[in-house]
Amino acid sequence: MKAEIIAVGTEILLGDIVNTDAQVISLGLDELGIDVYYQTVVGDNPERLRAVLDIARERSDLIITTGGLGPTLDDLTRETIADAFGKELVLHQPSLRRITAFFDRIGREMTPNNIKQAMLPAGCTVLPNDWGTAPGCAFEADGVHVLMLPGPPRECTPMFRTAGMAYLARLAGGVIVSHNIHIFGMGESQMEDQLHDLMEAGRNPTLAPYAKDGECLVRVTAKAESAEKAEQLLAPAVQQVCDRLGDVVYGVDVGSLEQAAARELTARGLTLSVAESCTGGLLSKRITDVAGASKFYKGGACTYCNEIKRKILGVSKETLDRYTAVSVQTAEEMARGIAQVYGTDIGIGITGYAGPDGGEDGTPVGTIHIGICFQGKAQVRTICSPRGRENARRDAANHALDMILRAAKKGANG
Repeated sequence: MKAEIIAVGTEILLGDIVNTDAQVISLGLDELGIDVYYQTVVGDNPERLRAVLDIARERSDLIITTGGLGPTLDDLTRETIADAFGKELVLHQPSLRRITAFFDRIGREMTPNNIKQAMLPAGCTVLPNDWGTAPGCAFEADGVHVLMLPGPPRECTPMFRTAGMAYLARLAGGVIVSHNIHIFGMGESQMEDQLHDLMEAGRNPTLAPYAKDGECLVRVTAKAESAEKAEQLLAPAVQQVCDRLGDVVYGVDVGSLEQAAARELTARGLTLSVAESCTGGLLSKRITDVAGASKFYKGGACTYCNEIKRKILGVSKETLDRYTAVSVQTAEEMARGIAQVYGTDIGIGITGYAGPDGGEDGTPVGTIHIGICFQGKAQVRTICSPRGRENARRDAANHALDMILRAAKKGANG
């Protein structure tokens, strides 16, 4: 099945917003084993949309559109698609009732133009919208399947992940199950080299490598007639990848480094505090983005200047004068100091040159020292991330989370 995604919206063409809907849909189609061959963006213009649809129906088996389902005059996706495929638009009373109830619930008057959102192609499968007003829909015509989804990501994402993917799963046939193997400490090219023979070995299960935000993952996907049989195919493949890559694998289906670390700290009853300089609070943010972080995270300090490093963390003046604020010694004392201040099992200290300049002593830009103190024992990891401040901070936070996760696992193993 060849799929094409068409995003409708002049604001996307102008760069006012990012087309995150296409990313969500592409990832979902990959899970279902449906290949995306084309992505197109077209403005809110019925003639240009019709031209795009005419091209898409000749080269794709599945067309998914986002946007243009609203109540205003320029929202013409529904009408244009219906005309292109010879479908009559009819009033769908259940959708109209849902729209009316939505306005009643938020205490706003429903204007007559909202009624057009309940006008849907005759005989279509309706995709309910529990997150806004415009319903989505799906139909088949002339051997082409068409899905229409709303544009706002807060509506498009949940509608596609629930009703849309359920509809497509029936078309794809069988059951598709995936597991994500999360990797930190190995680049994408090295990871692919290690797994090259497994990736070429067969088509079921399949292995797909991805790089994202300073880490990597391998998605292992199997298709079978039932979820149970798919899992039976997946289990040995997942284990083989984990065995092959070793301790750079930090988890399977764990979400992210911060989620994996949070899960391990909570399970082991360990507490954490952090002292940050060049990361400016990013590590604390990522930790507290995880629901339930209060069970293990006691607090942090953003100690940007030497005076605060001395007063709050107890970093000695001798250390700062002799080794500078960006040094292995300072990172270690920051980690020890924050652990003592908050009385936690684990303390983290981060200091470095995020950019644009390095140290006056010739220390290269991007040099960052991450100290960890775990139950009184300290060590420091030094990295170099010279690709700008944002990347340096992200990489430092990633390494800190990796150190936290490893310490928690080591503690759990005695």
